[in-house]
Amino acid sequence: MVLEKDVAVPMRDGAILRCNVFRPSVENEAPGKYPVLMTLGPYGKDVHLSQFMPEAWEALKRRHPEILKTSSCKYLVFETPDPEMWVPEGYVLVKVDSRGSGKSPGRLDVNSPAEFRDFHDAIEWAAVQPWSSGKIGLLGISYYAAGQWMIAAQRPPHLAAMLPWQGTYDFYRDRCRQGGILGSGFLNRWWNRSVLRNQYGNPDTPLVDIDTGERNTGPASLSPEALAANREDYIANLLARPLNGAWYEERSARLERIRIPALVVANWGGLGLHLRGTILGYLGIAAREKWLKVQPGSYFFTFLLPQNVALQRKFFDRYLKDIDNGWERETKVEVAVRAADDTVKRVVSDTRWPLTGTKWTRFHLDASHLSLSATPPGEAASTSYAAIGDGVTFSTAALQHPIEFAGPIKAKLWVSSSTEDMDLFATLRAFDRDGTEVTFFSAVEPKAPVSQGWLRVSQRKLDAKRSTEHQPWHAHDEARKLESGEIVEVDLEIWPASLALPAGYRLALTLQGKDFERAGEPGPQKGSGWFLHDDPRDRPPETFAGTHTVHSGSGRESYLLLPVIEGRQ
Repeated sequence: MVLEKDVAVPMRDGAILRCNVFRPSVENEAPGKYPVLMTLGPYGKDVHLSQFMPEAWEALKRRHPEILKTSSCKYLVFETPDPEMWVPEGYVLVKVDSRGSGKSPGRLDVNSPAEFRDFHDAIEWAAVQPWSSGKIGLLGISYYAAGQWMIAAQRPPHLAAMLPWQGTYDFYRDRCRQGGILGSGFLNRWWNRSVLRNQYGNPDTPLVDIDTGERNTGPASLSPEALAANREDYIANLLARPLNGAWYEERSARLERIRIPALVVANWGGLGLHLRGTILGYLGIAAREKWLKVQPGSYFFTFLLPQNVALQRKFFDRYLKDIDNGWERETKVEVAVRAADDTVKRVVSDTRWPLTGTKWTRFHLDASHLSLSATPPGEAASTSYAAIGDGVTFSTAALQHPIEFAGPIKAKLWVSSSTEDMDLFATLRAFDRDGTEVTFFSAVEPKAPVSQGWLRVSQRKLDAKRSTEHQPWHAHDEARKLESGEIVEVDLEIWPASLALPAGYRLALTLQGKDFERAGEPGPQKGSGWFLHDDPRDRPPETFAGTHTVHSGSGRESYLLLPVIEGRQ
């Protein structure tokens, strides 16, 4: 293949961004025009995965040697497609450093309308290059997936298909403030490690160009003061905006404007950032030709697996090359149901989400026995816990029969606090017959629970038009503080999950006032990975370190609602 580095891409305001173009060589392909797959983002088009995230590179080599058999991985860049897997198949890959990052000068303003405008301009530039067929597709993970919703909603004329792989569209609810609580653990790590290290002009970056070995942040060397002046303060912007509003909304796509063909892939291992919003993005787009696949495991590795690259290629062959390959017969919705040993029990094919025939099943909380059962308790009861502690766990008895579920999950709770607000952290867990917890490998957490959910109780107000019985939709546009001891009803959204549990296993719901972590676990990853909510500016102790109480019985029906799919083939 031919690699053209640091090609100038003109923007409407006169700025120049830099991109790499990977295209078929004359020796391997007849000269001509090819469909283009594009990415634009701040991580560095020239930074190898082994530098950007060494732990991911080592895990890839250890867990998936089959990937290295299909490619030398010389140009493998975090969360973007591998050119070696695409260019020989007659595609051009264009990877653009977003403004203010890597080799592209300018003001750094990630996840912003300005960045989305730049991407629009880059797409239209690529469409008229001599090597381009004029058909552009979007393919990438996480950051390079989440931006696709925004670009597609702008409808650039030459954008023909999109393939977001585990990327949320909802900037407030998923990207920044899960349940209204600032996702500070990930956001601070991401901002400082993934973005600021690669800011254009940063003289102290450890990141170097794959080919030249020179630092990856361009020829300029800016002072710390100049660097700070040349970027938006991402974290300060989030802290200043605890409630949803125009600033967040203009960073969340108008899904109804998206009508191009879309293959949307979500991963069960995406708790805390992308999983929920990827699925809701699929549901919300107006495209008639759209497909959803929900897979197990870590989103990054699954993206590169040969069978999944073949799936991606079949989709783009149909919509960028007009090859009649039978893609339209692909299952509209395909959901992997996880087994208790972190394998796949089976894959359910369907035409809709939630799955056809889902039986919404209640497991009632009984505060007097800390139990989950099919029968609601008769007597009123309550149980209290220190918010900044281990919380309280409600558990089923050993299951008399196997159970399978897949889909959105909800907890209906009646709660009170000794302070004017409370943050609810809900963790859905499973245990085998010996009492050992069932856990799952995910993107950054090797022992992820079944699922998690979050809610700031002062932001419990529901949007009645968007809420359903199984999926509450919180407006997050006002804070209704609590009186000390006031009992309120809340619908807490627990992110979608799938699991097949044998008889004799147990399900449990742990409620806390802080992030879930297993006591006594060694190392930094204890159950929630990097996805922590622990910034004292967002969670001042005087408000969020009180005593929480959960109520049940006598008109206060608290329950866990599961999407049971037993008997589905």
